[in-house]
Amino acid sequence: MSTTMHGIPFEKHEIVRVGLIGCGNRGGFLLGELLAVPGVQVVALTDVREATAMKAAARVEAAGQLPPQMHFGADGWRRVIDAPIDLAYIATPWDTHTPYAVAAMEAGRHVAVEVPAAVTIEECWQLVETSERTRRHCMMLENCCYDEIEMSVKRMVRAGLLGTLTHAECAYIHDLRTLLLSDESEGLWRRQPHIDRVGNLYPTHGLGPVAQCLDIGGSDAFDYMVSMSSHEASLREYRDATIAIDSPKRAETYRNGDMNTSIIRTKLGRTILLQHDVVTPRPYDRNFLIAGTRGTFRNYPPRLHIDGVSKHEEWLSHEKFRAEWEDPLWKTLGEFARERGGHGGMDYIMNYRLIQTLREGLPPDSDVYDAAEWSAPGPLSDLSVAGRSAAVDFPRFRGK
Repeated sequence: MSTTMHGIPFEKHEIVRVGLIGCGNRGGFLLGELLAVPGVQVVALTDVREATAMKAAARVEAAGQLPPQMHFGADGWRRVIDAPIDLAYIATPWDTHTPYAVAAMEAGRHVAVEVPAAVTIEECWQLVETSERTRRHCMMLENCCYDEIEMSVKRMVRAGLLGTLTHAECAYIHDLRTLLLSDESEGLWRRQPHIDRVGNLYPTHGLGPVAQCLDIGGSDAFDYMVSMSSHEASLREYRDATIAIDSPKRAETYRNGDMNTSIIRTKLGRTILLQHDVVTPRPYDRNFLIAGTRGTFRNYPPRLHIDGVSKHEEWLSHEKFRAEWEDPLWKTLGEFARERGGHGGMDYIMNYRLIQTLREGLPPDSDVYDAAEWSAPGPLSDLSVAGRSAAVDFPRFRGK
């Protein structure tokens, strides 16, 4: 008997009862998106800070819902997963994602967890094995898979517009120096990996959409990867220029290189360039590129080169293709999603689709295997960098 959770549908829920774990910066924002989705009832929530939990509960009531169970403190998350919920929605610091997700599945709850779902290979296996054993889904909230551009390109790929795919590129390039050195919110914990690790700390935003375009987990699979990091400079120099000399932060030693570059090879022989840099002063970029035998798409700005259509060495504006390849969800919900402003609308589309699959009894768009595979390049990059860019194999989370 197969133990796989791939393709397994949810049981139907007319109303999806959600327990929100973490109501701070990210969780508080996502709460607003959830409350705007039809069929959602937020029945319980928690935060380590009482005031934050109370503020979130007031927002639930203001949206016309019944007062949710409200918990705060270090063990509030346990009381949320014991509440009468269908979905545990986890938006807490990275190192808590797997422990909370595993406990929620053990309690019989489906899980939606923020990125990355796991920070070690052992945690990746814990998620997979727990999901298979409990028959509960664990989905990673990778919002970039629901960006208008990425969803459009996925449709192009599946229709064969770019031909036989051979190469992809992706990244998380985002100047987070101010956030990393902040005395609140993510500044309280997100700097620590820059002290402890050397590798790609945050691979999923770029990799998730690329994996879907390449049908990773279907016709193809990640095989092995190599990784290399530059030396560290930007975060330290920015700290020394902006933080008081007597601050404890001035004693910190940052190990993680400014730029990490990894190359993944798939079972079909495709290559994926994956990069991470959150400390260099430069504009945001996910470096999204999909290349095939008939053409190439590149984002930032979005543009296409199609063999036999484009002039030699010239790009075509994505606007020429937008209407033809726009995803139906964006055609229907795009205007409302953009007005909400969540990362250009993708946060609402992600949450709408998540709840839709639960309400209609469909399989999730991504499953625990995707969560593990897209998170794994983080710890695998650490291993490769430590081994002078040695090749490291991807675990076979799907049992293949």
